[in-house]
Amino acid sequence: MVTERITICGLGPGSREALPVGVIEVLRQAGVVFLRTEKHPVVPFLKEEGIRFSTFDRFYEAEESFEKVYRRIADAVLEAARTTPVVYAVPGHPLVAEEPSRLIIEGAEKEGLGVRVLPAMSFLEAVYAALGLDPARGMVVLDGLDLNSQKLVPSLPTIIMQVYNRLVASEVKLFVLDHYPDEHRVTVIRAAGVPGLEERADIPLYELDHVRWFDHLTSVYLPPVAAARKAHYSVEPLVRVMATLRGEQGCPWDKEQTHQSLKKYLLEESYEVLEAIERGKPHNLCEELGDLLLQIVFHCQIAAETGAFDFADVVEAIVRKMVYRHPHVFGEARVENSREVSVNWEQLKKAQKSDRSLLDGIPKALSALLRAARVQGRVAQVGFDWEDWRGALAKVQEEMAELTAAAETSRGTAAEIGDLLFAVVNVARLLGVEAEDALNRSTEKFIRRFKYIEARAREKGVKLQDLALVEMDTWWEEAKKLEKI
Repeated sequence: MVTERITICGLGPGSREALPVGVIEVLRQAGVVFLRTEKHPVVPFLKEEGIRFSTFDRFYEAEESFEKVYRRIADAVLEAARTTPVVYAVPGHPLVAEEPSRLIIEGAEKEGLGVRVLPAMSFLEAVYAALGLDPARGMVVLDGLDLNSQKLVPSLPTIIMQVYNRLVASEVKLFVLDHYPDEHRVTVIRAAGVPGLEERADIPLYELDHVRWFDHLTSVYLPPVAAARKAHYSVEPLVRVMATLRGEQGCPWDKEQTHQSLKKYLLEESYEVLEAIERGKPHNLCEELGDLLLQIVFHCQIAAETGAFDFADVVEAIVRKMVYRHPHVFGEARVENSREVSVNWEQLKKAQKSDRSLLDGIPKALSALLRAARVQGRVAQVGFDWEDWRGALAKVQEEMAELTAAAETSRGTAAEIGDLLFAVVNVARLLGVEAEDALNRSTEKFIRRFKYIEARAREKGVKLQDLALVEMDTWWEEAKKLEKI
């Protein structure tokens, strides 16, 4: 017969009334008591009863992942149990969403250490009671800290546990939005069944991470959604179409494409999106964004075929990056304005890549004007900048003089023109003008006026090359006046 060396017991969902009498007696009589965490509403009561214990909260602060925390907890309990009987107590039920308990039981079996489990009401029963739910009619329970390995069933009531802060809530929201409408009503509930602590909010799904009182006792309840209302905006159909096009029975052209061959299409679609924005026509923009999304999915499919990454990896990576770089939204940081947001953004990027130059990461494929503006903006963040636009304008004049001198000798003109353009971009930046946009607008203006000259020439029945420059200048001025009417 194996001697019991480890007793794993539950402390219930948080109220004293839900703490089993048998568990209290075991804790009173135990020589060594471990609590997984002291962050539980019944802990003050245990102290009042004179129960002495130690906790593993320090592991949560020392380790970078929950997996490592849980392993350290299990190892510590098993090590102590080799020399003396121990009691390990956890919030709720000892086997519901308690990975350390599973690890302890597995380790104890290997070492021949007896384990006794003393159950208690879990947080689930408290949530069922608080929300009037009957799990016998079907219920899905998911772990908010391990969403990637789990599957939603929108047709069934769902409880997502361990939504203990806004960052986790944000990840849960993004995960759920792939399957539920953004306006779907959900319930956030904290400390269910604990008098004086229970709190709940009934809100639309898109506001989930707006709640400010998340903690370790918080869960999210998703009522079932009718099958007809499943999210119609999932990208999954597009991913499937692209996989088919690249498949064995797919399109010959699509199957031949590579990351390199698609570069020009990605660039073209990006510029078409920009043009649609300029036109200010939503239906046009919608279509062009779809074409751009197609290019992204295309690259993801090519990568997935080699096992490099897939569309899900891309989404996960950018979600983590956006959450990390917005601590003023998903964390405790505070900012006063968008300038402070930009400064924090660059500091967080630098912290992630501390061995890189401040100017690394600016794509060489950007247009020259846009790239120049990005470079100038980066160095300005560390104070390498003109005091205002006046200093930058003086630099433009200096570069003009150098270009004039170079042109007179026909040497070094390309370099001087580059310096002049770079200086002009600096002036634009300090005046709050996007140089790329300004130049595009001026180019469009030139095109409109020159087309007017062409139209006037057709009216006169003459060819442009036969016109005198003075006549074309006259029509140019007419075009300018017409624009002002």
